[in-house]
Amino acid sequence: MEGIFKGCSSLTNINVSNFDTNNVINMIDMFSLCSSLTNIDLSNFNINNATDMFGMFSGCKKLDKNK
Repeated sequence: MEGIFKGCSSLTNINVSNFDTNNVINMIDMFSLCSSLTNIDLSNFNINNATDMFGMFSGCKKLDKNK
């Protein structure tokens, strides 16, 4: 899933709660540079097998870390 949404600068909201990520190991830059992203639903998002998540949310300036 490396870079799957990278650079989607107009993306403001995304629900990936139904993504089957059970066997995903690479999530590098998955949402990086999504500078307008304010809401992301990661419920049921399984990262148990992920070994590399470097920069996954890099440049997501509008995501609220406290939610």
